[in-house]
Amino acid sequence: MLEEIYIAGFGGQGALSTGQLLAYAGLMEGKYVSYVPFYGVEKRGGVANCGVVVSDRPVSSPIVTEPTVLVVMNNPSLEKFEHAVIPGGLILINSSLVEGKVGRMDLKVMDIPANEQAEALGNSQVANNVILGALVELTGVVAIETVAEALKKVLPEHHHKLIPVNRLALERGAALAGEWRQARES
Repeated sequence: MLEEIYIAGFGGQGALSTGQLLAYAGLMEGKYVSYVPFYGVEKRGGVANCGVVVSDRPVSSPIVTEPTVLVVMNNPSLEKFEHAVIPGGLILINSSLVEGKVGRMDLKVMDIPANEQAEALGNSQVANNVILGALVELTGVVAIETVAEALKKVLPEHHHKLIPVNRLALERGAALAGEWRQARES
């Protein structure tokens, strides 16, 4: 098993924390992991991307250049990174914020209204975990329960009160992905 995941957005959208959660969950499961964040010089609203590799074998390169999965949180990220995804790869799009459409026909694409889902759960800041729940459900890269446990390690202690809503966001994303998969198979 080898997943090379690229998560791209603006600062404040949770791209980096999504990558941290995924990487930490991989470590908790005893997998080989790399996590490389990239961010712009802007104080707020700048580029915030990360590459995460999770594998059953040692990771030969920590840099993700040909992702198997791309998470897109904004329009510029779709335009910039769509071409890099391997044929047959998966793109998860926060359709609450991304208006662009994937032009390639050799990819699986799931649009997720993550912001609306997060707001329905009572906290707009968990949109990234709605998408992470879908990613975990569709790839099986780690167990969703492991990601939920990783919240305790990744979130600062003063944010631990938000763990229940983050767990709900992960579960909601997984449920949406299950529905999407079922619709594609029927």
